[in-house]
Amino acid sequence: MSLAFEIEFVTGVCRAAREPGDTSPDWPPQPDRVFSALVSAWAARGERPDERAALEWLEEQSPPTIYASNYTSRTAPDVFVPPNDPRASKAARKYIEVMPDQRRRQPRRFPIARPDDPVAVLAWSTEPETVIFDALDAIARDVGYIGHSASLTRCRFLTGDELTFGHPARLARRHIYSGRLRELERSHHANPVRPAIRPGNPLFAERSQDIQPSSDWLVLEVIDGEVPDVRAAALVCRLLRQALMSGYRRKTGSRDAIPEIVSGHAADGTPTRLPHIAIAPMAFAGFPHADGRVFGFVLIPPRGVSLNRIEGFRGAFEKVAPYLQDKEQRVLSLEGSPLKETLRLAPAHPTGVGTLSSLSPAPYLKPSRYWASVTPIVLERHLKRKDDAEIRELIARACENAGLPRPALDEIQAGKHSAVEGMPPARPLSGEPLWMRWKAPKSLASRPLVHAVIDFEQEVAGPVLLGAGRFTGLGLCRRVGD
Repeated sequence: MSLAFEIEFVTGVCRAAREPGDTSPDWPPQPDRVFSALVSAWAARGERPDERAALEWLEEQSPPTIYASNYTSRTAPDVFVPPNDPRASKAARKYIEVMPDQRRRQPRRFPIARPDDPVAVLAWSTEPETVIFDALDAIARDVGYIGHSASLTRCRFLTGDELTFGHPARLARRHIYSGRLRELERSHHANPVRPAIRPGNPLFAERSQDIQPSSDWLVLEVIDGEVPDVRAAALVCRLLRQALMSGYRRKTGSRDAIPEIVSGHAADGTPTRLPHIAIAPMAFAGFPHADGRVFGFVLIPPRGVSLNRIEGFRGAFEKVAPYLQDKEQRVLSLEGSPLKETLRLAPAHPTGVGTLSSLSPAPYLKPSRYWASVTPIVLERHLKRKDDAEIRELIARACENAGLPRPALDEIQAGKHSAVEGMPPARPLSGEPLWMRWKAPKSLASRPLVHAVIDFEQEVAGPVLLGAGRFTGLGLCRRVGD
């Protein structure tokens, strides 16, 4: 590591909550919280231009690694305290309520972490120029607290290739991102007395030990509106991609600014041959009593690619998913066919707290030998012989095209029905009306659809997305056994 930010909590405790209203202590301190403390110290020092440039350099760097000890969560009972900012009113009783013995009391809880070692370190792999380092270190030495104002700290920056840390590395839940400094400034200018500054809203799913690095998924939970049947999910996935593309156009004023990895089309308008973002439904599937209801949608980057690192992605998403203070989250609104009313989506909690199991990426990412289709696979060409051997050959070829090992044909089972509980068959059953068919974009509407179970004869890490519709919600597979 080349750059490290060292924090010592001089009272031996860290007073901070993960989210407003959360009773869990925020340990170790997250990069966005540390960055907010640095910005506050920079402002108190006079907002020097050279120090601003140093902060802008820091927010452009890759997410740091956190080195911190374990901790004990201190008991945090409810404390009843008076609100700081009673609203103005013409009612006489409201003026009486500002008197000390008449003020209302509201319950508050102050989570506290007592770390085994009060020193924590955030480390970056990039070493800054001397002028940048000196500016950052000068700011750090004026950071008096991180989190609650009672969390007194001693901070400094260190640099060098030989830096060592005595605690295990931990992945961050929230990151610093380009534009965070301007975001904090806007919040302060809007209300200098009591700015509405939250921790950097976690946009992307948290990575954990049991999920592969490709788990940088953005899971969007349905929070309002009627969700179409899962058989129409591909059309909603298309609406979601169009919304993202409109975010790029609104941000830059040009359609040409939309990256190929987002649009799925080359500069000349033809379908790209490069891997690009896939969008899929997250349905109640694979669990006892599952019925296929859709609870959200997920944006899946190509393997080895982070959504955070796609050019302009965050800014485009923020354009179409503004932060709503009343809901304390970003909300993306979708309209258009097949939706009957506005459908509102919000990023699911990255740690999974309070999140439905159906929105967990784990069953779609953990390595497994056996995989089964949740949504049917769109075969990549029309059938010639229309026999089982031809279908299995096309599925094996679809695995190769998706960058997966080619399974043996005898290890592929294909048919009308899904092996995943709760999912509808690939084709309407005898006697069912035609409107029970799976809906697909017009370019794929005439292609045959099949469900499949595949034995790769070795463990394969997800995501497993197969067939011609794999970028629009079809051909999504789930590991068998979860």
